[in-house]
Amino acid sequence: MIKPDFSKMTRQELRTYVLAHREDDEAIEALIKRGNPNIPKYRLPKTEEDLREMEEILKGKLGSS
Repeated sequence: MIKPDFSKMTRQELRTYVLAHREDDEAIEALIKRGNPNIPKYRLPKTEEDLREMEEILKGKLGSS
């Protein structure tokens, strides 16, 4: 069987392929390497104010105050 070119597949096509071929480690690795485009991105703190802001965000995410 000839494997498809994972680099030419959309994320959804690759996900569908992985669900149908769960034993294909190469396809699973390709999907993992693509990451999740919907995940929120946070900038790294550069100043003390940025650090305090990041701490507040993390406290909110962890449910502690």
